[in-house]
Amino acid sequence: MTAPMSGRRILITGGTGSFGQAMVRRLLEGDVSEVRVLSRDEAKQDAMRRLLCDGRVRYHVGDVRDLDTLARATRDVDHVFHAAALKQVPSCEFFPLEAVRTNVLGSANVIEAAERNGVGSVVMLGTDKAVYPVNAMGMTKALMEKVAQAHARSSPRSRTTVSSVRYGNVMFSRGSVIPLFIEQIRAGRAPTVTNPLMTRFLMSLPESVELVEHAFLHARPGDVFIRKAAACTVGDLAIALCQLFDVPAKLDLIGVRHGEKLDETLASREELSRAEDFGDFLRVPVDDRDLNYARYVSEGDPTAPSGVDFNSANATQLSVPQIMELLRTLPEVRAELAACDPALAS
Repeated sequence: MTAPMSGRRILITGGTGSFGQAMVRRLLEGDVSEVRVLSRDEAKQDAMRRLLCDGRVRYHVGDVRDLDTLARATRDVDHVFHAAALKQVPSCEFFPLEAVRTNVLGSANVIEAAERNGVGSVVMLGTDKAVYPVNAMGMTKALMEKVAQAHARSSPRSRTTVSSVRYGNVMFSRGSVIPLFIEQIRAGRAPTVTNPLMTRFLMSLPESVELVEHAFLHARPGDVFIRKAAACTVGDLAIALCQLFDVPAKLDLIGVRHGEKLDETLASREELSRAEDFGDFLRVPVDDRDLNYARYVSEGDPTAPSGVDFNSANATQLSVPQIMELLRTLPEVRAELAACDPALAS
């Protein structure tokens, strides 16, 4: 994506997070004019500043809940990647209004600020938990997508194209289960597994960045882009890590946490009935009907959904050896293996 970004100014909200930092590094590989990082944590910004040492990166301390902050941060910006969110399922269950303020109202603020300043495109980062959501995090992320789609319907002549992406678990991202399992294994403990039969999609950070790049290059207003992914059970993931670190494959079953589902869904059958297939990616266009439903009452909807959802139970399931091979491709896992025993990293 370096060529389309040549000479451009880009804002990344939540830019000190796992995705944000990966996106910043990817952009700096090209000749972008400026990358603005907006986040609430000045300590993480300082660490990032010292790590990158690149004058093209500008740091803005602020919160997406504040429209004025966003209005300043989006001034003269060409593109926005909106990654700021409350992502932890249990904490959103206990503080759902905080999730609403950040994930829904904050996202609306991002769109409003981008619109005011004539930003060319906004790509909003979503999650598989937004499909058939049972927890506050997924519900607020689903509403984030609805806010983006409502903008497409209500502002068809807007200079700002707003789209969303949706993906499953990003491996080794901050707060994810893989670093937790590794920490427990290296401390001599059995990995704590909620339900070994739970299935989850697996995606690397570079793949999540590629999904956002694809959305930037191909988005029409209101689109949702999905990257196809393989899945595995949480139990097999824990066993694969135990085998990588050459420890007995024992699991500590702790039971399902607040708001967790057995399986996750990347695309519903309703969405698949109108989705466009790009090979590795799916595009779900916005339903751009207006509020006049007369013909659907009298004639019915000819695109009524059929088939099944695309979920982590019916996706390609990785075996334990396949999971181990995938984990070895992650630099973070290789570094942890080398720190434990150099022979394990070879």
